[in-house]
This record gives sequence, C-alpha cells and structure tokens, in this order.
Amino acid sequence: MTERMELEQLYVHTSIGNVIPEEAFVETLDDIPIPTALVGDSKTYGEGDAVITYTSRPEILDAAWVHCARAGYDEFDTSAYEKRGVPLTNSTGIHGATVGEMVVGFMLSFARLLHVYRDHQNDSEWHTPDYERPFTIEEERVCVVGLGTIGAGTAQRADALGADVVGVRRSDDPVKGVSRLYDPTELETAIADARFVVVATPHTPATEGLIGTKELDAMREDAYLINVARGQIVDQDALIVALEDGKIAGAALDVFEEEPLLEDSPLWDLENVIIAPHKGSATNRYHLDIADLVKENVQRYRNGESLKNRVA
Repeated sequence: MTERMELEQLYVHTSIGNVIPEEAFVETLDDIPIPTALVGDSKTYGEGDAVITYTSRPEILDAAWVHCARAGYDEFDTSAYEKRGVPLTNSTGIHGATVGEMVVGFMLSFARLLHVYRDHQNDSEWHTPDYERPFTIEEERVCVVGLGTIGAGTAQRADALGADVVGVRRSDDPVKGVSRLYDPTELETAIADARFVVVATPHTPATEGLIGTKELDAMREDAYLINVARGQIVDQDALIVALEDGKIAGAALDVFEEEPLLEDSPLWDLENVIIAPHKGSATNRYHLDIADLVKENVQRYRNGESLKNRVA
C-alpha cells in the first residue's frame, strides 16, 4: 500500500468521443464515489484530479492520475509521467473478444470468399469461383505474432475453428489454443508454414517495421497477412509490392501507417485486400468495458493499491 493524494474529481476529456459516446460513458460512472464531469481543451487540472482522455495534452500532467481510453499509448510521453510521478494507465485487456472476432471474420472472408461474393453482389453478378479457390480454416496453420490480450483472444478463436495455431512471443508461458511458441528471433521460421499471419504485437521501437520485405518473402504465396496491431509494425510499401507481385495471397488491414488511409493509396484498389477503418475494438458496449476498468482503478487508487494496466 502506498499513500496517494485523495481523489476529489474525475474528469472525462471530450477526446474520448473518438471511440465511445461521451455522455453515455459519463453516465456509466455515476456510481463511483467522486464527482465526474465532461470537459474540453480549456480545462486545467490539479493534484486531486483524475483524467480520462483519448489524446495526450501537456496540462494533464498536473493531475493525480491519467487514464488513456485506448490500448495504444504511443503518443503519451511515459518518461514525462514517470518524472512527474503521475500514474498513467491504459485500456488494454478488454479487446480479446472484439478484435479476436474481427480477425476470425477476416480469415473466414478470405477462406470462404465472403468479401468476393459481396463485391459481385454490388454489381448484381452471380459469381462462381474456381473450384480450387475456396478452402476451410480447419487444419490450416495460423501464426499469431504477439500473444497479449488480442493475440490470445485470436488464438483461442482460431483454435476453436480447428486451425493449428502457433505463436510468437518472448515468454515461453503456454497460451490456450497455441500448439507451439516461437521466440521473436525465429519469426521467419514461425510464419513460413502459416496460411494466416496475424500481427497483434504492441508498437514499440523493437517492433517498428517488424514485418518487411524479408518476412513477406518468407511467407507462403497462398498466405494472408492480417494486421490488427499498429500500421507502423508492417512496412506498408513492402506489403504493397508483395501484394501486387503475388508474393502473398492477400491482406486484411485494420491499421495503417497513416490514418485515415490516404485516398491515393494503392491498397484501395487491390482486390486481394480487405480494408477496415481501425474499428477492431468497436462494439456497442465498448464504453461499458472501459468504464469497468476505470471503476476498478478508482477503487484501487483510493485504497493505495497498484493500478491495473499501469504503463508509467
């Protein structure tokens, strides 16, 4: 137990509107033991305040505790929080089902041609694919790169479909549904035999450009890359070349190096690419999931306990 300044007020910054409805989120916090208010950019903070925000702003460093309303906290200067002694927490740990389901959706679309049929439906065309083209996920190999909440959630769902799931992670702790673990130094070996390569690792200096020309060349020609992590983890130019040259069969992308994806990006026009607008975590109860995490940390803070998902 450590002593902390008593929380007097919880402020919700309007930037959370990027991912969840602001008013609905504030309403879910009605039962916490401190007042809650929705505020904009002009608000200043004090040492008795907690702040929930989607974006990083200099003034929130004056608060007692800051919660990032998303899993990725790349734009938050963790060293500045550590220097000021302000705890920073994030919203990881709640996306296993939501993003895992999206990954399975991508895999099913590629295997069963659901996106192809929809494309032809838009043109009122009765499309019959080549006999050899459709396949089942059952008994195919899925390599999940990164086995945190999202990766583990993906692995469990792919395993339930009968896939042979392998994973890449630094720890050798077993993961449910994963038949074999590879160290990151064995990445090319891990992805070489996979029909689906799922990128689910956090964006760090070590994972910047993790999937590039060399890794794409190591993949099977009938393999599909799925990225639900961060766009910077995959070399987007190298991916476009691999897709255009037929080095891999296709890609499903929910994240990009620059978002929104530029209108003139070649990715828009590639038939073997499925594009999603960074909505892997989007569900109608996302605000409730974040609220549950915030409520737990309010209680932990007031009790002097360690905060869940503390990143600084």
